[in-house]
Amino acid sequence: MPERLLAAVADVAAEAGRLAMASFGGQYRQWEKEPGHPVCEVDLAADALIRKRLAAIDPEAGWLSEETVDSAERLMRVRTWVVDPIDGTRDFLRGRPGWAVSIALVEGGNVVLGVLDAPARGERWAAAAGQGATCNGVRLRAGGRTELVGARTPADALPRADRDLTMVEKPNSIALRMAMVAADKADLVATLRWGHEWDIAAAAIIAQEAGALVTDGFGAPLRYNSTKGEAFGVVAAAAGIHRAVIDRLRERALVAAVR
Repeated sequence: MPERLLAAVADVAAEAGRLAMASFGGQYRQWEKEPGHPVCEVDLAADALIRKRLAAIDPEAGWLSEETVDSAERLMRVRTWVVDPIDGTRDFLRGRPGWAVSIALVEGGNVVLGVLDAPARGERWAAAAGQGATCNGVRLRAGGRTELVGARTPADALPRADRDLTMVEKPNSIALRMAMVAADKADLVATLRWGHEWDIAAAAIIAQEAGALVTDGFGAPLRYNSTKGEAFGVVAAAAGIHRAVIDRLRERALVAAVR
């Protein structure tokens, strides 16, 4: 059943991806939900499609999505869908490929399956708890790096304190950046700010099932379907350097968490 469920959810993500691709690079309405947070009518259409399809798959599951007003009702459900219909909206709006449809299923605070569909990149990522992770059907294995110096991280620029790291391509989607760790195309991804579960849930299980470690900004385990649907930071890294990343960021995390 897990394999059949994962395949069904991947089909939903692919359908939403096709819907988004039909407008990608074209004309559509766009606006800001609040300053610095763009959205477009394609986000909303994909959200509605995903919700309808997932409700047919599991009508008892709750719902937490970037493009739907949150309801505490989800906290009463055994399972909850955690969705970002277009993660990396800025890249979508700019006609760049660094965006993905992100769908995760959470049970008991843990992600049990996750899929990312990135049609502009030709990538379909999937993972289920205890079943491993794949991209386009190929099994993923995170890198075995043990030295932080020289580690690859998706970035446009690096702070002075981190210039001993190596920059690699940076898609706007945080989920895709985390997936790069799963695919051994990056060694670490780290953010130190309050963020939403829908940005990271699907990518987290993909990275973890590939052998990477994923925690909050302080190195603590992440729990999903929380009251606010938020977490402080995320660190996804090859297992051999995760502790070194947390140690390097500790002071910065303490400052950032209280802002």
